[in-house]
Amino acid sequence: MYDFIEFVCLFVYYEKIHMKKEDNQLMEKIISLCKRRGFVFPGSEIYGGLANSWDYGPLGVELKNNIKQLWWKHFVHQRDDMVGIDAALIMNPKVWEASGHVATFSDPLVECKKCHERFRADQIDISKPCQTCGGKEGFTKPKQFNLMLKTFLGPTEEKANTAYFRPEIAQAMFVDFKNVLETSRKRLPFGIASEGSAFRNEITPGNFIFRRREFNLMEFEYFVKENEWEKYFDYWLGKMKQWLRDIGVHDEKLHFVEVSAQDRAHYSKRTVDIEYDYPFGQKELYGLAYRTDFDLKNHFKEAPYTDAVTGEKLYPHVIEPTFGVDRSVLAVLCDAYTEEKDRVVLKLKPSLAPFKAAVFPLLKNKPELVAKAKEVYAYLRKECNVAFDDRGNIGKRYYSQDEIGTPYRITVDFDTLENNEVTVRDRDTTKQEKVKIGDLSSFIAGHIN
Repeated sequence: MYDFIEFVCLFVYYEKIHMKKEDNQLMEKIISLCKRRGFVFPGSEIYGGLANSWDYGPLGVELKNNIKQLWWKHFVHQRDDMVGIDAALIMNPKVWEASGHVATFSDPLVECKKCHERFRADQIDISKPCQTCGGKEGFTKPKQFNLMLKTFLGPTEEKANTAYFRPEIAQAMFVDFKNVLETSRKRLPFGIASEGSAFRNEITPGNFIFRRREFNLMEFEYFVKENEWEKYFDYWLGKMKQWLRDIGVHDEKLHFVEVSAQDRAHYSKRTVDIEYDYPFGQKELYGLAYRTDFDLKNHFKEAPYTDAVTGEKLYPHVIEPTFGVDRSVLAVLCDAYTEEKDRVVLKLKPSLAPFKAAVFPLLKNKPELVAKAKEVYAYLRKECNVAFDDRGNIGKRYYSQDEIGTPYRITVDFDTLENNEVTVRDRDTTKQEKVKIGDLSSFIAGHIN
């Protein structure tokens, strides 16, 4: 017989196993939905795929672009202290020498002596059997593996022609600092924002789009005076929290982790990782770092900024909020995925949904209804991205639009032909109301914004 403590321990153990299984099933359901409905496809699938390569499909690219456009509007267009740039993917290799990436941007690599699978030494217990093959032969000694993806510029693959795809998007904002300053005439404090792809030759990529070798970032470098960095660090942490609420990520799934000195990047004096409860565990979503004046001092021999009041020349200090685009998409999908009694629904924020509305004729075999529905569709698509669907019965069309997160279903029926009113069905509540066709555009815009 188990005593009470043993019973509790066993209960907790099996409960964790059960929760782990449920989490795995949830992730499998989300991945399945993404492929079935056109959000994310395995890259190069017809040729057997490529490890951790993913392509955004017709709906996925809309969701991803909506997140990026909303971010740009939120942090650039609606602020007087922010400007943007769009920089090259490949920069002069001297940039990465000055930034410290050539010397320090690496992970410790070990290899199983039996199956030769490679792992990051800081993410596994090398005293245990290999997690891939179960072999007890042990692992090789750790060696540093540089994460930068190397390429060559020019016709020959010589050392002198070596270049790198950018492993982060921050450096262009530092290298272009003086050009931006001179052309925008901004004064401290101000920020430079950028969005785009970065590349890292990861040792252990995985977990769907969470960790990719080619990934998308949105971030800005916010330049301040040294004595003001703490104030602006706290300010931007608050703004990042608000942004997460705006895109529908639930507070209870977020964790704000102070990164210890030994785990911070070499340039950082303070870092907070914003972590999220994905189905596969608590992992990093965003990051906020105080980079001091490390980068500008390494790129500019002379101080690049002159105080307008005192005339003092100085190196501004930097606060860096970093937002992962692919991880944003994944977190939004995880939070939006909902299973109800008779349907699966993606409860996306309307501003992020690939389609803002879908237009249906009540019956597809009635030409007059189809023609009227197409009129409504043509009218609305001038204002926002909408879908037209006359396949199958109307119940199946509702189910399909529920799964892809369309906020509003607009049905054209016989009454519409008489009074120009359509039936609008809300995705989340399933409530229906009559709306005049001429009022549809403002109705949708008002609810989405």
